[in-house]
Amino acid sequence: MSGPFQLGRAEAYPAPMREAVSTDQAPKAIGPYSQGIKAGDFVYTAGQGPIDPATGKLVEGGIAEQTRQVLKNIQAILKAADSALDLVVKTTVFLSDMAAFQAMNAVYAASFPPDKKPPASTTIQAAKLPLGALVVIDAVALLK
Repeated sequence: MSGPFQLGRAEAYPAPMREAVSTDQAPKAIGPYSQGIKAGDFVYTAGQGPIDPATGKLVEGGIAEQTRQVLKNIQAILKAADSALDLVVKTTVFLSDMAAFQAMNAVYAASFPPDKKPPASTTIQAAKLPLGALVVIDAVALLK
């Protein structure tokens, strides 16, 4: 057998490069994970909650205020990775209550306007989010 799948030939294919992304403009990781990872032509953010990075606490207010903070945190990580919100190709939104979808979506649409090719997105209701958050979002974006 010959070709790329020949046994013992794995050394011909270098391991993909991975680089951790970190910024003090987004909340510090609260576990054994990175704020983001650059891999290939993409950056993957960890799920971001509505934590103010200056205080380390949940922002005051409801779903609109929390969604704004989540998107600010994602934007900070993307900037640190040399990416941007307009390069996001996929998001996953976790809501503590699906009844908040419309209010969350109104804020979300300001960052990802329908006329600017918004990313693919999945929204699900989670039984419970970290620190009692109402919303958590993760993103995958192209690098510049």
